[in-house]
Amino acid sequence: MVQPPRPGPPLRVSVPTLSPSSRLYVGTEAGGSALLLVAALCALAWANSPWSGAYESFWSTPASLGVGDLSLSLDLRHWVNDGAMALFFLVVGLEITREVSTGELRNRRSVAAPALGALGGLVVPALIYLAVNPSGPASGGWGIVMSTDTAFVLGVLALFGPRCPDRLRLFLLTLAIVDDIGAIGVMAVFYTDSVVVPALLVAAALIVVLLVLRWMGVWRLTPYVVAGIALWLAVDESGVHPTLAGVVLGLLLPSRPSSRREVDRTAEYGRALREAPDAQRARLTSLAVAATVPANDRLQEALHRWTAYLVVPVFGLANAGVSLDPETLGAALHSRVTLGVVLGLVVGNAVGITAGTFVALRTGWGVLPGGVRWSHLMAGATLAGIGFTISLFITDLAFDDVLLREQAKIGILIGSLTAAVLGTVLLRVLGERFPLCSPEPDSPRMLPPRPWLEPSVGV
Repeated sequence: MVQPPRPGPPLRVSVPTLSPSSRLYVGTEAGGSALLLVAALCALAWANSPWSGAYESFWSTPASLGVGDLSLSLDLRHWVNDGAMALFFLVVGLEITREVSTGELRNRRSVAAPALGALGGLVVPALIYLAVNPSGPASGGWGIVMSTDTAFVLGVLALFGPRCPDRLRLFLLTLAIVDDIGAIGVMAVFYTDSVVVPALLVAAALIVVLLVLRWMGVWRLTPYVVAGIALWLAVDESGVHPTLAGVVLGLLLPSRPSSRREVDRTAEYGRALREAPDAQRARLTSLAVAATVPANDRLQEALHRWTAYLVVPVFGLANAGVSLDPETLGAALHSRVTLGVVLGLVVGNAVGITAGTFVALRTGWGVLPGGVRWSHLMAGATLAGIGFTISLFITDLAFDDVLLREQAKIGILIGSLTAAVLGTVLLRVLGERFPLCSPEPDSPRMLPPRPWLEPSVGV
């Protein structure tokens, strides 16, 4: 008779939580999602009101910025999409760099599950869209369904998610960051029509300048910002979408934390200021304190609230206005573009993210944060079908035809709303039945000994 295994000591499973910087990022994104929703609703109301003609004419108004004989002229929509949204992508790049250097993306096993989930969420939606639209001009919209709107997902999770959802937020935040990397790469490679080589060489030289500044340990923001503006102009002239300049700048800004010795040196400046307060010593003390914070963190602190609370909502106002008259809706409901977008966002993300994460867990490459169950994962994967901001962004790049663009936007609205409702229902139901919190959230979770580990536990 086979004897059962003797019980061993209880298994201690760490309960990960968001770091203070990640918590601030999540809170700002979630707060901005409310303004983005209001802006999108205002755009829809404006575009379907008696003043609908003013919507398009306003955003088509040309505006110029120039000095002497040099000038740059764009309409208001392109100033938002090409200019202001570069700041949004800059913040995305800054967050990616910070997570890679000091955050959750440092640990291979912690990042493997959301990374493979994000890969599934990139590939499966695109394949579903191409299955519905295999050829013709409509096939170019496959990139629309590949991105998750981080702000809306975190906002819904904050409002309707399960009790103490930090662990699920951790998974979805990492997934969204990897997802953003993939979407940015798709934009750069597949949605660039033509390239102006001389301008591209200038952009490459400016990237070298940024690398040299980083190698020299330059901590002031001004040189990076000046080089970043020049990089934006060069990339815009090259034919590549200029928002990618923001991503590059964010990826190259220094993010290494200061050493303990560098931090302790600020006390010397403080003592000197206390002994003889004057303007020069106050300035030196301020500079010494600023130098201890990486340029990445300082720039993100300065920009993130502006992008979350102003830039992205204005982008939604400029791009979400689509006519919902019976004729347009009738055409959209019979459109393969609309169907492909809806299926890609809702079905593609739910299936792709779940399947990618399953592969990571079954192969042992990755783990889920402690307490996150398969039910929570599938609910989060469904919620990740909200693809608003970057989906609208890629729609403008994918289609020149106004009719196809409108059908894609209607698909984005329907698909994102469906994913939000389904994800919310699953989170509320499953969050009540399977809470993510242990009785003592701040303590390691104690599990009784057992011969197997459910995939709901991260070790």
